[in-house]
Parts: sequence; C-alpha cells; structure tokens
Amino acid sequence: MVDDRIIEDFLTFLAAEKGYKKATLEAYASDIKGFLRVGKNLDRPSILCYLEYMRAQGAAGSSLARGIACLKTFFRFLKREEIIQEDLTLFLDTPTIWQKIPDVLSQEEAVQFLNILNYDEIAGARDRAVFYLLYACGLRVSELCALNVQDLDDAWVRVKGKGGKERLIPISKCAVDAIDHYFHFRKSGANDAKCNPLFLGPRGLRITRAFVWGCVKQRALKCGITKNISPHTLRHTFATHLLEGGADIRVIQELLGHASIATTDRYTHISDSHLQNAFEQFHPRP
Repeated sequence: MVDDRIIEDFLTFLAAEKGYKKATLEAYASDIKGFLRVGKNLDRPSILCYLEYMRAQGAAGSSLARGIACLKTFFRFLKREEIIQEDLTLFLDTPTIWQKIPDVLSQEEAVQFLNILNYDEIAGARDRAVFYLLYACGLRVSELCALNVQDLDDAWVRVKGKGGKERLIPISKCAVDAIDHYFHFRKSGANDAKCNPLFLGPRGLRITRAFVWGCVKQRALKCGITKNISPHTLRHTFATHLLEGGADIRVIQELLGHASIATTDRYTHISDSHLQNAFEQFHPRP
C-alpha cells in the first residue's frame, strides 16, 4: 500500500534527481493522489481505470500525456525502491510532447556557485566536495549519495548507476582536493569497510537526496543565482559545458551512464554560443 511517506519520497526524488520545478511537482502529486483515489491498487486494471477516468473527465491531450509520464516514473521509482517487483507501466506508450530545456549554469555561475562556501568548517568543506563531484563528474544525486570511501582514488570514481551498472569516471584534481580538504574535518563513518559512506550528514549518517537538494538550494540563494537550481542542474551543466568545449556526444553518453544515445541527445542542449561558433567554423561561405 502506498502511504503519504512514499509519495513524499517520490516527490523528493523528482526534485533532487530529476530537477523538476515546483509546478511540475504539484501536478505530479495531484496525478498520483488521483490515481490512488480512483485506481485503488497498484495493478494494471487500476492504471487503465485511472486513464479512462481522465479521458471521461475531458482531460486535454497534454494532461493525459503528463498523467502517463507520471505513472511510468512513479512505477519505476516504486520498483527501484523495491516496493513492487514489476513495473506494470511498460505496456504504456508515452505520447511525444514538447519539453522545456532545463536551466543550466554558465561557466561564470558555476565558478561562483562552487566558491561561495566557507571551507574552514565541516559543512562548507563537505558541501563544496559534494558540488564538485556533481559538477566535475556529472553524477546523479543518488549515485553521489551511495558513494563509499573506497569508490574513488586520485584519478577515478567508481559509480553504480541505474540497473546496478558500474562505470568509471575520471575525477578532476579540483574535486580530489575538495574531498581531501573535507576529510580533514570528517569523522570516521561505519566500521564496515564495505560500507563507509563518503559523505556524512550532521548526524554522522549517509547523506540523502533530500539533504543534497536542500544544500544546493541554500547555496544558490546565497550566491544570488535566481535560476531553478537542483542537483540535476549541476549534472546537466557538466554535460553542457563538455559539449560546448567540443567533447563528442558519445563520450558524454558514457560519462553520464546513458544506455541510449537518444537520451543524451535530449539531455544536452546546445547553447546559443555553441551554435554560433559551429556556424562560424563550418558554414561554407561563398
């Protein structure tokens, strides 16, 4: 049975890992509560019953598309959290709808965001190391939270991504230095060498998606960034800056851990400056 706590965890996941804005979160919350009220159970008949209910209520095509997308994301989340054993929305086709390009930091904003912290206290040292890993390695926030001390060295970070797939990502010297500085303050974690969280919260426990989301929001406000910033923004910024720097999109795909190049193609937008530079360099002038 799905209770309010699970719905809250789902919305936190959407905000922290997907970077969804407040209006989208409210819409998804409404959709999920409507589904649970109409469908009652987590089964295929309930899914079909809810979609038929939306249609009977005269929902617009965009609303139906959002409802299907919401259900597919929700059921994937439930399976990922091992609340259900099977994703029952695989039979649904999501209608193609236009998606807005998410906010991304400029290189100047990224530098400002990373350097606003007070490094001489444990919270600032930890948050700076967290932000550097998100931006310098393009990690998903869930991947970052799951990192253990032994998962990285001076050159690489080993990440367990979606589906339990592991990948190695190069780590920059700036990120390594930030982590080393954090370790001057960090207390010892779990005694089990196989489960020694890299980042600890105020209570000495592994940090969570919600915790990182709150840290990002707080730091963005302090440095005057008005864009809708989330941990996902730093991942998207990582990919965009690589693209602007001339990196091949298949390299970006590997670094992000995308199974399909189509996902990377949607994930990384080409900035106006990149378009202008490409035009100036490659357009055959008479």
